[in-house]
Amino acid sequence: MSDRPHLLLVDDERSIREPLAAYLQKNGFRVTAVGDAATARLRLAGYAIDLVVLDIMMPGEDGLSLCRHIRESGEIPVILLTARSEETDRIVGLEMGADDYVLKPFSPRELIARIKVILRRAGNGGARLRAPESESYAFAGWVLKAGERTLVDSDGVSVPLSTGEYNLLLALVSRPNQVLSRDQLLDITQGREANPFDRAIDNQISRLRRKVEPDHRNPNLIKTVWGGGYTLAADVTRM
Repeated sequence: MSDRPHLLLVDDERSIREPLAAYLQKNGFRVTAVGDAATARLRLAGYAIDLVVLDIMMPGEDGLSLCRHIRESGEIPVILLTARSEETDRIVGLEMGADDYVLKPFSPRELIARIKVILRRAGNGGARLRAPESESYAFAGWVLKAGERTLVDSDGVSVPLSTGEYNLLLALVSRPNQVLSRDQLLDITQGREANPFDRAIDNQISRLRRKVEPDHRNPNLIKTVWGGGYTLAADVTRM
């Protein structure tokens, strides 16, 4: 039992929460299911949680606020559950560091597929790109500290990165000025099996650009190579 990934499911709708928790348990996960953010904070403090499935729209503290708290507190991956009408909230959630989102109504099988992909990316059975604990990479006024898993700007201010963003940026700084296709980046960052649901690379590139580019709409650091993929257009110094 103890080697099964432990999920925290946060959704105020009992009609969704209880059947989904039962389905996830039947498919090999341990599940702690709660109906509000306050209880979720207590469970996060008291349990070793591997991934959070989090509804955005909840009374009291909403899912976006809780997502921010989770990201500021550590590296636990987050999948958002969102309604189709909540496009702005989905974008904000991804910018706050959520690793993926699933639209309501959703297929539980699709949710499990996404959970497994993100757990592999986070290191639970994956073959992610790893760097020496003492390695740092300086580029374009930034320093990526692999040992601390932090990104620091020219003023010494740390910029938070999700697990997926960190793995992607590490892949790019490890291969500067090389064109890496989406499939290559997925393989490098996740060691993944082919997955038809995975849109993580484009989402994470967009979020990284918002953090490291002076103008994310006209990027000159993380460049798109049409028909090819992405490249880090900068000289990188290993420290």
